[in-house]
Amino acid sequence: MRAIFTTGAGGPEVLTLAETPGPVPGVGEVLIDVIAAGINRADVQQRRGFYPPPPGASEILGLEVSGRIAGFGPNVTKPFSVGEKVVALLTGGGYAGQVAVPAGQVLSLPEGIDVISAAALPEVAATVHSNLFMTAQLQRGECVLIHGGAGGIGAMAIQLAKAAGAHVIATAGSDEKVAMLTGYLGADLAINYRSEDFVERVNEFTAGLGANVILDVVGAKYLARNVASLATYGRLVVIGLQGGATAELNLGALLTKRAAIIGTTLRARSVEEKTTIMEGVRENVWPLMSSGAVKPMVDKTFPLAQVAAAHEYFDSGEHVGKVLLTL
Repeated sequence: MRAIFTTGAGGPEVLTLAETPGPVPGVGEVLIDVIAAGINRADVQQRRGFYPPPPGASEILGLEVSGRIAGFGPNVTKPFSVGEKVVALLTGGGYAGQVAVPAGQVLSLPEGIDVISAAALPEVAATVHSNLFMTAQLQRGECVLIHGGAGGIGAMAIQLAKAAGAHVIATAGSDEKVAMLTGYLGADLAINYRSEDFVERVNEFTAGLGANVILDVVGAKYLARNVASLATYGRLVVIGLQGGATAELNLGALLTKRAAIIGTTLRARSVEEKTTIMEGVRENVWPLMSSGAVKPMVDKTFPLAQVAAAHEYFDSGEHVGKVLLTL
């Protein structure tokens, strides 16, 4: 099969297409012929040498795919059939012609979603559902601040939070993206973080009460300002470190608000945890996709052989929503 490998740590130029033997599905695993794969920030960090795959995971990049079931390993109990169109949440290996993945991390496509667009869903839907609703327990009527609102995770988070009846504030890096967040995705307030102080805007919007939940992909750079933006009993969920991993914090500010800071990752979780998350996605997110209340956000697609160009575009930060590779 064709697959993308790295020749070392670095920029998009280290990505190369090569032939390699296909995977053999193990106990409880499904073999999938990949049709499309999503590009995620974790792929970029792995390419740069900063985010090695967990022990036992494929060295091939790619944490989500869509495709057709090609076969089964022993003891697969889920009612899938060969040829069925599915999506899968992976620990690695998505930039390839085939993947073998635990059946609990595989879902049938939502009704009405085409198989290529579906590749934009598993990683972001699992990340957002697990963090906003399972971890932060976002409730109807609460206010959520979503950083990186124009990215794949941000676009999904805005839509799911609105569908849940929350008040949504989101940040982005240009006026064009800000307009898209409110005009297309439905955010109640969008903030250009390059020209506006999001702490001030959040406090204005909430009449000084602050955000009940913050979903943050930035990390250290935003830590103190995120805490300043939190409501009493607020929950700050850090899922990315684009702005660094180390910061100093006045703990008194956190104690005064009786607030919580929670750090999570998805990739290293157990199969059992991922299965639970994907069941939550199937039950809570898929109906919203099928009804049209939530839509996949696909910016551009690139053929697998143009993976370097796809990563260059992703690195540019110009994309809104997901960038996909197609086979």
